Amino acid sequence: MDNQKQSRPIAGVGWMIVTGLMFVGVTAVVKHVGNGVPAAQAAFLRYLLGIVFLIPMIKPILDAHLTKRQIRLFAFRGIVHTIAVILWFFAMARIPIAEVTAMNYLSPVYVSIGAALFLGERLPPRRLAAVVVALIGALIILRPGVKAIEPGHIAMLGTAVCFAIGYLIAKQLSGEVSAPVIVGMLSITVTIGLAPAAIAVWVTPTLPQLGWLFLVACFATAGHYAMTLAFAAAPLTVTQPVTFLQLVWAVLLGAVVFGEGVDGWVIFGGAVIMASVSFITWREAVARRQITPPVTATKV
Repeated sequence: MDNQKQSRPIAGVGWMIVTGLMFVGVTAVVKHVGNGVPAAQAAFLRYLLGIVFLIPMIKPILDAHLTKRQIRLFAFRGIVHTIAVILWFFAMARIPIAEVTAMNYLSPVYVSIGAALFLGERLPPRRLAAVVVALIGALIILRPGVKAIEPGHIAMLGTAVCFAIGYLIAKQLSGEVSAPVIVGMLSITVTIGLAPAAIAVWVTPTLPQLGWLFLVACFATAGHYAMTLAFAAAPLTVTQPVTFLQLVWAVLLGAVVFGEGVDGWVIFGGAVIMASVSFITWREAVARRQITPPVTATKV
């Protein structure tokens, strides 16, 4: 199987480029909706409108006969992912797209730390050094003391942490249930988790706003599908570095469509984080282990 993946690197890179474009499309639409719909409500509507894509997953979920322990794990993952999604929507409406994209690269780094602390995974010196480098990349983006750290930046730090926790739980469950069950249960629990927060801040959306948020669900689903095809075509060591192009698309989109300035420090910091994540991925491939997820796996 590995040889088959190695034989299709161009296809893997191509699908990963499509993945990046789809996920940047998600950020663009959410940015366009902006503060017109409260963050919790926008996130809820994104998942509610995307339920149509869950129909094929209903039978696998029913056939899985989940245990009480698995249900508790799915529920906890739903809670942390719910918090992450709300924070992401909150940040998206307040800071530039490029900064949101760059800071989202931190999730795989947090996963490496979490896997060492809670799952007993080894954190060799070289991987630890890569984690430190990634955190330096985050400081380059934030530049505390040089520029103001806004609530959106704090929200993105929380987003990355919550996504990492969710991935670690998914990693535990991946050996017990199928991928459709994991994906379907996440969407169900997050939709339920977002409902109370959405009701608390509810503002009647317009038809165009509903249309935009349904488009978010379409882009996200297409992005996850393209990402699956990329992983089937090539190993992570090939596809992981391509995810940096998402930052390129985000910078161009922010500048051309939303009139956001191009901050060289954000690009540099994102490059430092992405280089660190790529190194971690390569080391894991050498060790034939999967500890750290691709950055796109943590998208909403």
